[in-house]
Amino acid sequence: MKKYLFRINLIIMLNCLLFISCSSSNSDDSEAGDITPANLNVTATIVGATTQNPNGDGSGVVNFTLSATNARLYRIALGNGETKEVTNGSFSYTYTASGTKTYVLYVSAYNGMKFVSTSLSITVLVEQKLVWSDEFNTDGAPDPTKWNFMIWDPGHVNSELQSYTNRSENTIVEGGVLKIKAIREKYGKGDFTSGRLESNGKFDFTYGKVVIRAKVPTGVGTWPAVWMLGSNIGSVGWPACGEIDILESVGKEPHINHSSLHSPGRSGNTPDTGVINVPNDNTEFHIYTADWTASYIKFYVDDQLYYTFINTDKFPFNKNFYLIVNLAMGGVWGGPVDPNFTSSTLEVDYIRVYN
Repeated sequence: MKKYLFRINLIIMLNCLLFISCSSSNSDDSEAGDITPANLNVTATIVGATTQNPNGDGSGVVNFTLSATNARLYRIALGNGETKEVTNGSFSYTYTASGTKTYVLYVSAYNGMKFVSTSLSITVLVEQKLVWSDEFNTDGAPDPTKWNFMIWDPGHVNSELQSYTNRSENTIVEGGVLKIKAIREKYGKGDFTSGRLESNGKFDFTYGKVVIRAKVPTGVGTWPAVWMLGSNIGSVGWPACGEIDILESVGKEPHINHSSLHSPGRSGNTPDTGVINVPNDNTEFHIYTADWTASYIKFYVDDQLYYTFINTDKFPFNKNFYLIVNLAMGGVWGGPVDPNFTSSTLEVDYIRVYN
Protein backbone atom coordinates (compact mmCIF):
# COMPACT_ATOMS: atom_id res chain seq x y z
CA MET A 1 0.00 0.00 0.00
CA LYS A 2 2.77 2.52 0.93
CA LYS A 3 4.54 1.64 -2.29
CA TYR A 4 1.31 2.29 -4.27
CA LEU A 5 0.71 5.67 -2.55
CA PHE A 6 4.29 6.69 -3.22
CA ARG A 7 3.80 6.00 -6.94
CA ILE A 8 0.57 8.08 -7.04
CA ASN A 9 2.29 11.00 -5.31
CA LEU A 10 5.21 10.77 -7.72
CA ILE A 11 2.87 10.87 -10.75
CA ILE A 12 1.01 13.90 -9.34
CA MET A 13 4.30 15.72 -8.73
CA LEU A 14 5.52 14.98 -12.26
CA ASN A 15 2.24 16.20 -13.76
CA CYS A 16 2.45 19.40 -11.73
CA LEU A 17 5.99 20.02 -12.93
CA LEU A 18 4.93 19.40 -16.52
CA PHE A 19 1.98 21.81 -16.16
CA ILE A 20 4.20 24.49 -14.65
CA SER A 21 6.74 24.02 -17.39
CA CYS A 22 4.09 24.28 -20.12
CA SER A 23 2.44 27.25 -18.46
CA SER A 24 5.79 28.99 -18.22
CA SER A 25 6.50 28.35 -21.90
CA ASN A 26 3.06 29.62 -23.01
CA SER A 27 3.45 32.64 -20.81
CA ASP A 28 6.80 33.47 -22.41
CA ASP A 29 5.29 33.19 -25.91
CA SER A 30 2.36 35.37 -24.92
CA GLU A 31 4.63 37.98 -23.42
CA ALA A 32 6.85 37.96 -26.51
CA GLY A 33 3.78 38.45 -28.74
CA ASP A 34 2.70 41.41 -26.62
CA ILE A 35 5.92 43.33 -27.10
CA THR A 36 5.62 46.15 -29.63
CA PRO A 37 8.60 46.33 -32.00
CA ALA A 38 10.91 49.29 -31.49
CA ASN A 39 13.86 51.04 -33.10
CA LEU A 40 12.57 50.62 -36.66
CA ASN A 41 15.25 51.57 -39.18
CA VAL A 42 14.88 51.58 -42.96
CA THR A 43 17.72 51.97 -45.44
CA ALA A 44 16.95 52.39 -49.15
CA THR A 45 19.98 52.25 -51.43
CA ILE A 46 19.33 53.22 -55.04
CA VAL A 47 21.63 51.17 -57.25
CA GLY A 48 24.14 53.32 -59.09
CA ALA A 49 23.45 56.47 -57.08
CA THR A 50 26.35 58.91 -57.07
CA THR A 51 26.85 62.57 -56.35
CA GLN A 52 26.41 63.25 -60.05
CA ASN A 53 23.49 60.81 -60.42
CA PRO A 54 21.71 60.81 -57.04
CA ASN A 55 18.67 58.98 -58.42
CA GLY A 56 20.57 55.93 -59.61
CA ASP A 57 21.90 54.44 -62.82
CA GLY A 58 18.53 54.21 -64.56
CA SER A 59 17.93 50.55 -63.75
CA GLY A 60 15.26 51.40 -61.14
CA VAL A 61 16.73 48.87 -58.68
CA VAL A 62 16.56 49.78 -54.98
CA ASN A 63 18.05 47.63 -52.19
CA PHE A 64 16.17 47.78 -48.89
CA THR A 65 17.38 46.89 -45.40
CA LEU A 66 14.80 46.86 -42.58
CA SER A 67 15.48 46.26 -38.90
CA ALA A 68 13.55 46.59 -35.63
CA THR A 69 13.80 45.11 -32.15
CA ASN A 70 11.30 42.23 -31.61
CA ALA A 71 10.10 42.37 -35.24
CA ARG A 72 8.96 39.13 -36.83
CA LEU A 73 7.54 40.54 -40.09
CA TYR A 74 7.90 43.67 -42.23
CA ARG A 75 5.42 45.17 -44.66
CA ILE A 76 6.41 47.96 -47.04
CA ALA A 77 4.08 49.94 -49.30
CA LEU A 78 6.37 50.88 -52.17
CA GLY A 79 4.58 54.06 -53.24
CA ASN A 80 3.47 52.72 -56.62
CA GLY A 81 0.48 50.67 -55.50
CA GLU A 82 2.49 47.54 -54.69
CA THR A 83 3.15 46.13 -51.19
CA LYS A 84 5.88 43.69 -50.20
CA GLU A 85 5.96 41.44 -47.13
CA VAL A 86 9.28 40.04 -45.88
CA THR A 87 10.61 38.32 -42.77
CA ASN A 88 14.36 38.71 -43.22
CA GLY A 89 14.36 42.49 -43.54
CA SER A 90 16.44 42.57 -46.71
CA PHE A 91 15.26 42.61 -50.31
CA SER A 92 15.62 44.32 -53.69
CA TYR A 93 12.87 45.91 -55.76
CA THR A 94 12.85 47.24 -59.32
CA TYR A 95 10.74 50.27 -60.18
CA THR A 96 9.59 50.29 -63.80
CA ALA A 97 7.80 53.60 -64.43
CA SER A 98 10.08 55.52 -66.78
CA GLY A 99 11.51 58.89 -65.87
CA THR A 100 12.56 60.39 -62.56
CA LYS A 101 9.82 59.79 -60.01
CA THR A 102 9.47 60.30 -56.26
CA TYR A 103 7.78 57.60 -54.19
CA VAL A 104 6.51 57.91 -50.61
CA LEU A 105 7.00 54.58 -48.83
CA TYR A 106 5.31 53.31 -45.64
CA VAL A 107 7.09 50.62 -43.63
CA SER A 108 5.69 48.63 -40.68
CA ALA A 109 7.43 46.13 -38.40
CA TYR A 110 5.11 43.54 -36.81
CA ASN A 111 5.21 41.27 -33.78
CA GLY A 112 1.90 39.50 -33.79
CA MET A 113 -0.74 42.25 -33.76
CA LYS A 114 1.69 44.81 -32.42
CA PHE A 115 3.52 47.03 -34.90
CA VAL A 116 5.49 50.20 -35.38
CA SER A 117 5.56 52.25 -38.59
CA THR A 118 7.58 54.90 -40.38
CA SER A 119 7.67 56.56 -43.77
CA LEU A 120 10.28 57.83 -46.18
CA SER A 121 10.52 59.12 -49.73
CA ILE A 122 12.92 58.14 -52.48
CA THR A 123 13.48 59.53 -55.97
CA VAL A 124 14.37 56.93 -58.58
CA LEU A 125 15.44 57.24 -62.20
CA VAL A 126 14.23 54.63 -64.67
CA GLU A 127 15.63 55.10 -68.13
CA GLN A 128 13.40 54.16 -71.00
CA LYS A 129 14.25 50.90 -72.69
CA LEU A 130 13.18 49.82 -76.13
CA VAL A 131 10.90 46.78 -75.73
CA TRP A 132 9.68 46.42 -79.34
CA SER A 133 10.24 48.12 -82.67
CA ASP A 134 9.95 47.79 -86.39
CA GLU A 135 12.48 49.89 -88.28
CA PHE A 136 11.19 48.63 -91.66
CA ASN A 137 14.74 48.11 -92.91
CA THR A 138 14.20 44.88 -94.84
CA ASP A 139 12.66 45.29 -98.28
CA GLY A 140 9.67 43.18 -99.19
CA ALA A 141 6.62 42.14 -97.23
CA PRO A 142 6.24 43.39 -93.64
CA ASP A 143 7.87 41.17 -91.00
CA PRO A 144 5.41 38.26 -90.47
CA THR A 145 6.70 37.74 -86.91
CA LYS A 146 5.41 41.22 -86.04
CA TRP A 147 2.41 41.86 -88.28
CA ASN A 148 -0.76 40.23 -89.56
CA PHE A 149 -2.46 41.33 -92.78
CA MET A 150 -6.18 42.07 -92.48
CA ILE A 151 -7.94 40.99 -95.69
CA TRP A 152 -11.43 42.52 -95.74
CA ASP A 153 -14.13 43.52 -98.19
CA PRO A 154 -15.38 47.12 -98.33
CA GLY A 155 -17.74 48.09 -95.52
CA HIS A 156 -16.25 45.69 -92.98
CA VAL A 157 -15.85 48.59 -90.53
CA ASN A 158 -16.85 52.26 -90.55
CA SER A 159 -18.51 51.98 -93.99
CA GLU A 160 -15.04 52.21 -95.54
CA LEU A 161 -14.78 51.90 -99.33
CA GLN A 162 -11.53 49.97 -99.79
CA SER A 163 -10.76 46.30 -100.05
CA TYR A 164 -7.88 45.45 -97.71
CA THR A 165 -5.40 43.15 -99.42
CA ASN A 166 -2.04 41.54 -98.75
CA ARG A 167 -0.71 42.49 -102.19
CA SER A 168 2.64 44.21 -102.57
CA GLU A 169 0.87 46.83 -104.69
CA ASN A 170 -0.85 47.99 -101.50
CA THR A 171 1.65 47.16 -98.72
CA ILE A 172 5.40 46.90 -99.01
CA VAL A 173 8.61 47.72 -97.15
CA GLU A 174 10.89 49.65 -99.45
CA GLY A 175 13.95 51.82 -98.89
CA GLY A 176 13.67 51.61 -95.10
CA VAL A 177 10.00 52.67 -95.07
CA LEU A 178 6.68 50.87 -94.74
CA LYS A 179 4.40 52.02 -97.56
CA ILE A 180 0.66 51.46 -97.49
CA LYS A 181 -0.85 52.63 -100.77
CA ALA A 182 -4.51 53.31 -101.44
CA ILE A 183 -5.40 52.86 -105.11
CA ARG A 184 -8.56 53.62 -107.04
CA GLU A 185 -9.18 50.36 -108.90
CA LYS A 186 -11.89 47.80 -109.35
CA TYR A 187 -11.00 44.96 -107.03
CA GLY A 188 -13.23 42.36 -105.43
CA LYS A 189 -16.37 44.10 -104.24
CA GLY A 190 -15.02 47.64 -104.25
CA ASP A 191 -13.51 50.52 -106.18
CA PHE A 192 -10.44 51.03 -103.97
CA THR A 193 -7.69 48.89 -102.45
CA SER A 194 -5.37 49.50 -99.53
CA GLY A 195 -3.62 47.76 -96.61
CA ARG A 196 -4.06 47.20 -92.89
CA LEU A 197 -1.52 45.60 -90.52
CA GLU A 198 -2.13 44.50 -86.92
CA SER A 199 0.22 43.13 -84.24
CA ASN A 200 -2.60 41.27 -82.48
CA GLY A 201 -1.37 37.91 -81.22
CA LYS A 202 2.26 38.85 -81.90
CA PHE A 203 2.84 41.88 -79.71
CA ASP A 204 0.79 43.71 -77.13
CA PHE A 205 1.66 45.64 -73.99
CA THR A 206 0.37 47.69 -71.06
CA TYR A 207 1.78 51.20 -70.57
CA GLY A 208 4.79 52.65 -72.33
CA LYS A 209 5.80 55.22 -74.91
CA VAL A 210 4.94 54.68 -78.57
CA VAL A 211 6.99 56.71 -81.06
CA ILE A 212 6.06 56.82 -84.76
CA ARG A 213 7.86 58.63 -87.57
CA ALA A 214 5.51 58.96 -90.51
CA LYS A 215 4.32 60.95 -93.52
CA VAL A 216 0.60 60.96 -94.29
CA PRO A 217 -1.03 60.64 -97.73
CA THR A 218 -2.71 63.37 -99.77
CA GLY A 219 -6.25 63.50 -101.10
CA VAL A 220 -9.80 64.12 -99.97
CA GLY A 221 -11.22 60.81 -98.83
CA THR A 222 -7.97 59.40 -97.38
CA TRP A 223 -8.05 58.31 -93.72
CA PRO A 224 -4.64 57.13 -92.42
CA ALA A 225 -4.04 55.98 -88.85
CA VAL A 226 -1.53 54.39 -86.50
CA TRP A 227 -3.45 53.34 -83.42
CA MET A 228 -4.16 50.66 -80.80
CA LEU A 229 -7.02 48.42 -79.68
CA GLY A 230 -7.49 46.50 -76.43
CA SER A 231 -6.36 42.91 -76.84
CA ASN A 232 -9.61 41.64 -75.31
CA ILE A 233 -11.72 42.99 -78.19
CA GLY A 234 -12.59 39.41 -79.18
CA SER A 235 -14.34 38.78 -75.86
CA VAL A 236 -15.77 42.20 -74.91
CA GLY A 237 -16.12 43.95 -78.27
CA TRP A 238 -15.68 47.60 -79.13
CA PRO A 239 -15.69 50.13 -77.46
CA ALA A 240 -15.45 48.12 -74.21
CA CYS A 241 -11.97 47.02 -75.24
CA GLY A 242 -10.82 50.64 -75.57
CA GLU A 243 -9.13 52.41 -78.47
CA ILE A 244 -6.09 54.72 -78.47
CA ASP A 245 -5.56 56.75 -81.65
CA ILE A 246 -2.07 58.24 -81.92
CA LEU A 247 -1.74 59.35 -85.54
CA GLU A 248 -5.04 59.91 -87.30
CA SER A 249 -6.04 62.37 -89.99
CA VAL A 250 -8.47 62.79 -92.88
CA GLY A 251 -7.69 64.28 -96.26
CA LYS A 252 -10.66 66.65 -96.15
CA GLU A 253 -9.01 68.39 -93.14
CA PRO A 254 -5.38 68.65 -94.25
CA HIS A 255 -2.47 69.15 -91.84
CA ILE A 256 -4.43 68.33 -88.68
CA ASN A 257 -3.62 65.34 -86.48
CA HIS A 258 -6.23 63.89 -84.14
CA SER A 259 -5.41 61.83 -81.04
CA SER A 260 -8.47 60.26 -79.48
CA LEU A 261 -9.56 57.79 -76.79
CA HIS A 262 -12.67 55.64 -77.31
CA SER A 263 -14.37 53.85 -74.41
CA PRO A 264 -17.92 52.91 -73.33
CA GLY A 265 -20.15 55.98 -73.43
CA ARG A 266 -17.30 58.00 -74.98
CA SER A 267 -16.90 56.46 -78.43
CA GLY A 268 -17.53 57.44 -82.01
CA ASN A 269 -17.58 61.24 -81.83
CA THR A 270 -15.65 60.97 -78.57
CA PRO A 271 -15.09 63.98 -76.32
CA ASP A 272 -11.66 62.60 -75.40
CA THR A 273 -9.79 64.10 -78.34
CA GLY A 274 -6.88 66.46 -78.91
CA VAL A 275 -5.87 68.07 -82.21
CA ILE A 276 -2.74 69.80 -83.47
CA ASN A 277 -1.80 71.49 -86.71
CA VAL A 278 1.04 69.65 -88.47
CA PRO A 279 2.29 71.70 -91.43
CA ASN A 280 3.69 69.70 -94.35
CA ASP A 281 2.57 66.43 -92.79
CA ASN A 282 2.05 64.98 -96.28
CA THR A 283 5.44 66.10 -97.66
CA GLU A 284 7.69 65.67 -94.62
CA PHE A 285 8.10 63.06 -91.90
CA HIS A 286 6.98 64.01 -88.39
CA ILE A 287 7.25 62.20 -85.06
CA TYR A 288 4.00 61.22 -83.34
CA THR A 289 4.21 60.06 -79.72
CA ALA A 290 1.87 58.64 -77.08
CA ASP A 291 3.15 58.40 -73.49
CA TRP A 292 0.78 55.98 -71.74
CA THR A 293 0.69 55.39 -67.96
CA ALA A 294 -1.87 54.37 -65.34
CA SER A 295 -2.37 58.08 -64.54
CA TYR A 296 -2.38 59.75 -67.95
CA ILE A 297 -1.92 59.40 -71.70
CA LYS A 298 -0.01 62.31 -73.25
CA PHE A 299 0.18 62.98 -76.97
CA TYR A 300 2.95 64.83 -78.80
CA VAL A 301 3.93 65.77 -82.34
CA ASP A 302 7.61 66.59 -82.81
CA ASP A 303 7.95 66.69 -79.00
CA GLN A 304 5.17 69.29 -78.64
CA LEU A 305 2.61 68.20 -76.05
CA TYR A 306 -0.91 69.01 -77.24
CA TYR A 307 -3.28 66.70 -75.36
CA THR A 308 -3.31 65.02 -71.95
CA PHE A 309 -5.97 62.44 -71.07
CA ILE A 310 -6.40 61.68 -67.36
CA ASN A 311 -6.44 57.89 -67.06
CA THR A 312 -8.16 56.09 -64.16
CA ASP A 313 -9.32 52.56 -63.41
CA LYS A 314 -12.82 53.41 -64.69
CA PHE A 315 -11.45 53.42 -68.24
CA PRO A 316 -10.28 50.37 -70.22
CA PHE A 317 -6.77 51.79 -70.73
CA ASN A 318 -5.03 49.72 -68.06
CA LYS A 319 -4.43 46.42 -69.83
CA ASN A 320 -2.80 45.06 -72.97
CA PHE A 321 -3.25 46.81 -76.31
CA TYR A 322 -1.93 45.93 -79.77
CA LEU A 323 -0.81 48.10 -82.70
CA ILE A 324 -2.57 48.83 -85.99
CA VAL A 325 -1.37 50.65 -89.14
CA ASN A 326 -3.87 51.27 -91.92
CA LEU A 327 -4.99 53.57 -94.70
CA ALA A 328 -8.75 53.67 -95.18
CA MET A 329 -10.74 55.38 -97.91
CA GLY A 330 -14.00 57.23 -97.35
CA GLY A 331 -16.16 55.83 -94.59
CA VAL A 332 -17.96 57.57 -91.75
CA TRP A 333 -15.16 60.07 -91.20
CA GLY A 334 -13.13 60.03 -94.41
CA GLY A 335 -16.24 61.05 -96.32
CA PRO A 336 -16.69 61.23 -100.11
CA VAL A 337 -13.55 60.65 -102.14
CA ASP A 338 -12.28 63.28 -104.56
CA PRO A 339 -13.32 62.04 -108.03
CA ASN A 340 -9.83 62.92 -109.28
CA PHE A 341 -8.11 60.72 -106.66
CA THR A 342 -6.00 57.96 -108.16
CA SER A 343 -3.60 56.86 -105.40
CA SER A 344 -1.68 58.05 -102.34
CA THR A 345 0.60 56.48 -99.76
CA LEU A 346 1.01 56.42 -95.97
CA GLU A 347 4.73 56.08 -95.21
CA VAL A 348 6.06 54.92 -91.83
CA ASP A 349 9.79 55.13 -91.12
CA TYR A 350 9.60 53.34 -87.76
CA ILE A 351 7.39 52.40 -84.83
CA ARG A 352 9.14 52.07 -81.45
CA VAL A 353 7.71 51.04 -78.08
CA TYR A 354 9.58 51.87 -74.87
CA ASN A 355 8.86 50.62 -71.36
